[in-house]
Amino acid sequence: MSDLKSIANFLFEVGILSKTPRSGFHFLGSGSQSVAEHSFRTAFVGYTLAMMDGQVDSGKVIKMCLVHDLAEGRVSDLNYVHQKYTKRFEEKAIGELAATLPFGEDLKQSFLEHEERLTKEALYVKDADNIEWILSLKEQVDIGNTRAKEWIDLAVPRLKTEQGRELVKQILETDSNEWWFGDGKDEWWVNRTGPVSA
Repeated sequence: MSDLKSIANFLFEVGILSKTPRSGFHFLGSGSQSVAEHSFRTAFVGYTLAMMDGQVDSGKVIKMCLVHDLAEGRVSDLNYVHQKYTKRFEEKAIGELAATLPFGEDLKQSFLEHEERLTKEALYVKDADNIEWILSLKEQVDIGNTRAKEWIDLAVPRLKTEQGRELVKQILETDSNEWWFGDGKDEWWVNRTGPVSA
């Protein structure tokens, strides 16, 4: 790990993902998200799927989730319409980035494993990617974007694993605001009194 300059450049490059917008929201008509925001929640979804399974390497899943859209710092986010007319060069971008890093081969192999989808971990990462999108769409449905429901209907069939399908079924039955208000019986939301834990 002696090449600290290349590592510093890598970390700056990762930072550009927070400024790279997910382009599908432009077509959806509401909402916004950066690639970094997407990757962050995708990592938590992947971790959740791995823990639901209990037999896969959760660390490997999380690493693939973090790497799965890393190339978008160089090639940008290409939504489904863009991909129909444009060739993506993500593997080339990852290969060129990996060549600069002392741990580049590990990063490249994580990316390739995700792309090949031959391992159970990689299937969970792809499901996590799609589930994060479904979560984002469900949030838009819950604030009134009716188009987002149609997009969910197209995204659900992409799921590859039973755990992913089970999780999405519950996601679609859950109001995205429920975590905030709970069951609605908490006195705190009325007068800010009630149980306070130390």
